Amino acid sequence: MNVPFMSELFARQENPDILFWVGCAGSFDQRAQKITKAFVSILNKVQIKFAILGKEEACTGDPARRAGNEFLFQMMAYQNIQTLNHYGIKKIVTACPHCFNIIKNEYPALGGSYEIIHHSVFLQQLIDEGKIRMKEGGSFKGKKITYHDSCYLGRANNIYEAPRKVLEALDAELVEMKHCRSRGMCCGAGGAQMWKEEEKGSIRINQKRTLEAIETGAGIVAAACPYCNTMLMDGLKSQEKEGEMDVLDIAELVNASME
Repeated sequence: MNVPFMSELFARQENPDILFWVGCAGSFDQRAQKITKAFVSILNKVQIKFAILGKEEACTGDPARRAGNEFLFQMMAYQNIQTLNHYGIKKIVTACPHCFNIIKNEYPALGGSYEIIHHSVFLQQLIDEGKIRMKEGGSFKGKKITYHDSCYLGRANNIYEAPRKVLEALDAELVEMKHCRSRGMCCGAGGAQMWKEEEKGSIRINQKRTLEAIETGAGIVAAACPYCNTMLMDGLKSQEKEGEMDVLDIAELVNASME
């Protein structure tokens, strides 16, 4: 794939329109890598000049801070801020709400202030500007899709409309789960829960959320977070619904529907 590195552009004294912050999941998790590839494919199709940090990108430190390891978080954050400031980065786009939230809301206190956009908002902007055009009778026309609100996008940053507007552009039927928008239910992985076992209860939270998705009768659960994607897929496996429902990131849906 045509993925330029920031170091290469910097050496040629060129600046990208955006820096694509890939994140740990998008870099290393096999399922999330597909989301990364879909988003890069969109950027190439609409001819946006972008770059990634590659090996210079470290974890944002979000899981460390949520788990209470402030020292480790600050080490990671300072390393990233030094790299970003060295390259004079102004505008960042990421497909991970965890990376988005911490860079937007917690990096400025450590000297890292940037314009950061979540890919759902960025895709909506490209659609509104007419840069992304959908195929006639696209892959998902008329199909039932339900959208899962990521906690870090929704309640933490009040981003509810952008991902839904992206899904509406697919000409699909959007059906809401019982708990949605500001009342949306966590997938069970946020706040460093991804790295520990849940407290005891009658049902795992991702299974409860998956049951709400199944109740909608949708064939596709749209997500905008790699953590949510993993948890919802695991939920479908536990309900033996893998063949009946798909969990897809909005970037994958858009990439499959573009002209």
